[in-house]
Amino acid sequence: MDTRRSGEGILSEEMREKREEIVELLKTAYFMELETVINYVTNSINPDGVRAQEIKEALEEDIQEELGHAQQFASRIKELYGVVPGSMDFKAEQMGLQPPEHQVDVVHVIKGVIEAETGAIEHYQKIIEATEEVDHVTQDMIIAVLHDEQGHRRMFEGFLREYEAEGLA
Repeated sequence: MDTRRSGEGILSEEMREKREEIVELLKTAYFMELETVINYVTNSINPDGVRAQEIKEALEEDIQEELGHAQQFASRIKELYGVVPGSMDFKAEQMGLQPPEHQVDVVHVIKGVIEAETGAIEHYQKIIEATEEVDHVTQDMIIAVLHDEQGHRRMFEGFLREYEAEGLA
């Protein structure tokens, strides 16, 4: 039984194609967040040295927030009549967040975080554009998540500037 009715905006049958486009963008965002969680766990444990501690703690704090973003995206996928994908659909892409060759190379981790956050910011801008005028619920959610990601990137840009000022990057 089709429970969807016309006049329900993005949930209407008339908006099926646009809704499916948004669901695909959300699936990508979902996997981006889950991959970030994996890599933040890795990089909150592997780095060595006194200087690594602050970076590890910052990543540790971000893990739950990134996981929360993935959960929000999963819920919205379901609300839009999509199916939340499983691990067999996952394709890793975050090369910059792979563990560095030397575990004291904290700058590698910092640059990887900046790269991942920048990628997320760019993708979320695409979702904001795709949802403009058609899906304010998804758009509002993405704008809130975008705010978080910009804050993460800004913090790690500050870490990088500090390392550059000290001649360590």
